[in-house]
Amino acid sequence: MKEKKQPQLRFRHRDEEKWQEVRAQQHGDRRVSVWEKWLEFTPECLCLYAKWDPGMIVHKHGHNSHHVIYVISGSMHCGDVLCTEGMHITLEKGAALGPLEAGPEGVELFEVMMGDPRSWPADPEGFEALLASRGAKKLPNPPIELPDWIKDTRSE
Repeated sequence: MKEKKQPQLRFRHRDEEKWQEVRAQQHGDRRVSVWEKWLEFTPECLCLYAKWDPGMIVHKHGHNSHHVIYVISGSMHCGDVLCTEGMHITLEKGAALGPLEAGPEGVELFEVMMGDPRSWPADPEGFEALLASRGAKKLPNPPIELPDWIKDTRSE
């Protein structure tokens, strides 16, 4: 008979975690990126602290899980909605949000995804047009260190 795993209590401090550069773009002579520190990364839950460089643009997309975003500081547009410090965003599994664009000071976020955190594109053509209108160019996805149990699907 298989033993039932006991619930655990875990503590992680943001300052002790490694930055992962997960997306990058060229905006004129500037490289801009999305940076994340993964505080919890299990098949059940991904909790992360994120910093987006000023002007960073992320395509309209959804996730294979329920997703919650909280704006800690700075600002970003989510579609036509300006999200400032204190904004809470709930994205139900199967819904899409975006495009997302960091404000002039960038944005800091706390995010939780309950289930498979991988995303899917919702408007690739619209994203390419938005990048072109901003004079921005998508760069190859930077390498990231994922847990062994999950496949990197960022380029699919």
